[in-house]
Amino acid sequence: MRAGTLQAVRDFDLNDLRMFVRVVDRGRLTLAARELGVPTSTVSRSVARLEGHAGARLLHRTPRSLHATPEGRALYASVSEAVGALERATFGLEPASRQPKGTLRVTAPPEIGSAFLAAVVVSFTERYPLVQVELALTNRAVSLVDEGFDLAVRAAPRLSDSSLVARKVGELEHALYASPRYLEGTRPPSSPRDLSSHRCLVFRAKDLEKTWKLMSREESMEVAVRAHMGADDFGWLRAAAVAGGGIALLPRLICLKDEAAGQLVRVLPAFAAKGATLYVMYPSSAHVPARVSAFRDFVRAAFDAAGVAPKRA
Repeated sequence: MRAGTLQAVRDFDLNDLRMFVRVVDRGRLTLAARELGVPTSTVSRSVARLEGHAGARLLHRTPRSLHATPEGRALYASVSEAVGALERATFGLEPASRQPKGTLRVTAPPEIGSAFLAAVVVSFTERYPLVQVELALTNRAVSLVDEGFDLAVRAAPRLSDSSLVARKVGELEHALYASPRYLEGTRPPSSPRDLSSHRCLVFRAKDLEKTWKLMSREESMEVAVRAHMGADDFGWLRAAAVAGGGIALLPRLICLKDEAAGQLVRVLPAFAAKGATLYVMYPSSAHVPARVSAFRDFVRAAFDAAGVAPKRA
């Protein structure tokens, strides 16, 4: 290409360059237009604009053939690789009209991740096979932006990070659970007041002392519990309850499988306790990737289907 033509490249329209590269690749205007989904006249005008900017003919066209001129070959060699890279990058993006795709990085508490999200993620990837999910399970407060996460599933009584978009999934209800093994060796409680004479497992209790606030449709009461064991992880407390360690007040969401399998039994089923609120959180409400919005909606639907939200009187 002449020096003037090289100078003119800076003024070229990227879409014109894309059409030109496709014409040279296919050898015919009609084939290029068909692949690009535009009229042949649009491609022809695009090439004409490039030739006007370059000040040189880029293509020799006859009724039966099309060939790049020396200037056209030089331009093609200069831009074809970059145009291809831009097309691949653009195709990898997820406008709302496209199926979700790409890698979705999610963080969640361990007990919610293993007991609830495992099945959700499997169903989600079956529904959206072009999405790959990486799940980081931690109780640590992860910085989504700094650590490169798309989305967090968090249980909290209130939100402290106002920089994130938070969508409420639902209220977590806690219930009393014990294993059949434990209940077989003792008289099951008939009232919350009987809990003081049972081995109990508590969450984050100083000196293993905890007050459980239990509610039924008819009444609400506070029960002081002197625990046998305690931990700062609901997953561990659930496992200890399954092993026969005693009665634990646990989120119903993480006990569904154990209850269905008969490994845990609901104790005092008329009573429950209010837990935290479950949220789906992500960095921005603008230009949310399709994979993020699809997973957000999927989690909310799965929670609703689980039927563990508190029932209103």
